Amino acid sequence: MSVLAAIGKTRLLQLRHIVPEGSADLFLKLEYENPTFSMKDRMALAMIEAAEADRRLRPGGSVVEYTGGSTGVSLAFVCAAKHYPIHIVTSEAASREKRDHMAALGARLTVLQAPGGETTRELVLEMIETARSLAAVPGAFWTDQLNNADVLPAYERMGAEILKQVNGTIDAFVQSVGTSGSLRGISTTLRRESNATRIIAVEPEESAVLSGRKPGSHMIEGTGAGFVVPLWQEGLVDEIQTVSSHEAMETARRLALEEGVFAGTSTGGNVAVALRLAEQLGPGKNVVTIAVDSGMKYLSTPLYGEG
Repeated sequence: MSVLAAIGKTRLLQLRHIVPEGSADLFLKLEYENPTFSMKDRMALAMIEAAEADRRLRPGGSVVEYTGGSTGVSLAFVCAAKHYPIHIVTSEAASREKRDHMAALGARLTVLQAPGGETTRELVLEMIETARSLAAVPGAFWTDQLNNADVLPAYERMGAEILKQVNGTIDAFVQSVGTSGSLRGISTTLRRESNATRIIAVEPEESAVLSGRKPGSHMIEGTGAGFVVPLWQEGLVDEIQTVSSHEAMETARRLALEEGVFAGTSTGGNVAVALRLAEQLGPGKNVVTIAVDSGMKYLSTPLYGEG
């Protein structure tokens, strides 16, 4: 059996201590149970296998990608298992743990400067253009995650996992927006089951472009590109809510202390918004959100360390 078979089939945990009395039941999909401790393993495998199937990626070829961190780790993992060289463009805004993990899996890294260690629109665009130039090498396949719809079936399957795990209906689903692939794929499956499921997108308060505000810098890695990402679909969600970097971090710390769930900043943002929904909906309802990745990826950052 290949190590890639370990991707998926993660557990769904009901949160019992962080949720106030009189709230809906709140469930967290533990995506840090994937091999690189991130839901991005699903999309990395989907992108590589789709490219192999239609010969965009051929034997002897290589892979190029830009990333805020976790997608790069997942791609490096898949490429190591399949023996493809990979060149990743990332930045100082990605945690040291993520960069070290990519390198340990054999990835060649180009690390761009990030003033203040924060994600900005300009930084994301610089990463994209750097990857574009690297992908001009003969035999290179650029996964180009922000434009790659091959990820959607993988996340639709993840939605099917969630439906099997929840006892009853899903009244609300909450997910942060990075590429928008997971939100779109999972929501597609949930909506097939019930049009009544409320879909809530989460974005950084400091760079709430989906909410019609100006882009800014923030510290929620993997989210908030600073522009409307190509896979975003108008009408996909019922509501967009924002969460500050501070609230996302504080909620992630509460998850660790009160639930024993050790997760990253975007997970904290997801749960912060899911808690709002749970209080609004009240008893007898079900809210689902995602533990996107592990807190082990953030030990050197202001989330759990000194940064």
